[in-house]
Amino acid sequence: MRFLVHVVLIAAVLGLAGPVRAQSDERAVEVARTWYRLTLELVRHTPTYSPPVASRSLAYLGVAGQEALAGARPSMRSFAGQLNGLEAFPPRSEGVYDEAVVLQSALTNATRHFFSNTGPTGQRAMDAIGKRLDTLVSEGVDVDVLARSLAYGRVIAAHVIEWSADDGGAVVENMGFPHDYVLTEGPQHWVPTSLIAQQQVPLLPAWGANRTFAMPHGATCGVPPPPDYSEEKGSAFHNEAMEVYEAAMALTPEQREIARFWSDDPMLSPTPPGHWISIALQLLEAEGADAERTVDVLARLGIVLADSFIGCWEAKYRYDLVRPVTYIRRHIDAKWQPDLITPPFPEYPSGHSTQSGAAAIVLEDLFGATFAFEDETHVDDGLPPRHFESFREAAEEAAISRLYGGIHYRAAIENGLEQGYCIGAYTNGLETRRGE
Repeated sequence: MRFLVHVVLIAAVLGLAGPVRAQSDERAVEVARTWYRLTLELVRHTPTYSPPVASRSLAYLGVAGQEALAGARPSMRSFAGQLNGLEAFPPRSEGVYDEAVVLQSALTNATRHFFSNTGPTGQRAMDAIGKRLDTLVSEGVDVDVLARSLAYGRVIAAHVIEWSADDGGAVVENMGFPHDYVLTEGPQHWVPTSLIAQQQVPLLPAWGANRTFAMPHGATCGVPPPPDYSEEKGSAFHNEAMEVYEAAMALTPEQREIARFWSDDPMLSPTPPGHWISIALQLLEAEGADAERTVDVLARLGIVLADSFIGCWEAKYRYDLVRPVTYIRRHIDAKWQPDLITPPFPEYPSGHSTQSGAAAIVLEDLFGATFAFEDETHVDDGLPPRHFESFREAAEEAAISRLYGGIHYRAAIENGLEQGYCIGAYTNGLETRRGE
């Protein structure tokens, strides 16, 4: 029911209850915002969209949006030749195009592909939103221009879809849990932290080998090793575990609120990458951003989030480190229970930290290093907005939230942030506007 209500609200808030007359750029902005808001709901309600999978889909959607406009605007540059393996898009044929129609066609087809795993309710939502947006963008457009623009949007989406097919993440079986996986022996290595049968093996162990977008490969921004594993009291590793334990046993109301705000659990939220996309959508709407600005921000943010999960996962499975809940119950307190549910994959580094650091670096480049904002992502879930003086402040809070939740040691948090800052620099090196 909540999903259907949100779909109706998306349509109503953006004025899509019937034909709307607006300039092409204004319509293009509405198209982009609407599809992204819908995809965040699709992620929330589709079991297969774990954070890495969601980040991949959002990245490809962003590239499709950027390319739909870049082919006709001298001020914009294509990602072709800049992103790994992305070849030049087919050129437009002679004739007039409507940019909102091209964008609507590209995002419709890209969304249907990259979010095709959603269930019947999600499929109906895509159909409903697609029809309403088709009505919006076609109003007053010459029939020949409409047909030409729709066709080219399909070309853009098809090119992106074909490029995505061999990246290593196109097929995710069993929700990302391998059928055959042998756990690494040794007390320092990950073991299951859930009683769910499917989660007796870790999530997406090969994800770190996927083709990246802007950075060269998954190991480009590596992290230093975590503290040497030790069960000895006073050792660096034991001290880090004690910090998690003691923090969790004495959480303040503010710390507990922070842990909940950034938890972003699959099926209960748009997931961590969707949270940062939500922030960007809020900022773009408040700014009154035009179509170029909107697709640029969403594309760059999607790219860096996808790269951050590839980089983080490459490191996670290289170090394969035991989770705090396992270590603490073995060596500190057998009855200890963390505030949040521990995700089913290795600990080091922290995915929240890596992706938040990466997102902060890109948003700093786009909005400014001292840009203050309020994040209202979870207002509908009953969580009040949180105010931040900068994107790094938000990233640091998202990172430390995992210690409060009992999920990560400090080394995973601090080194994860640094990894994210490194990954973000590669996305900031992309040129999406002429003259950059």
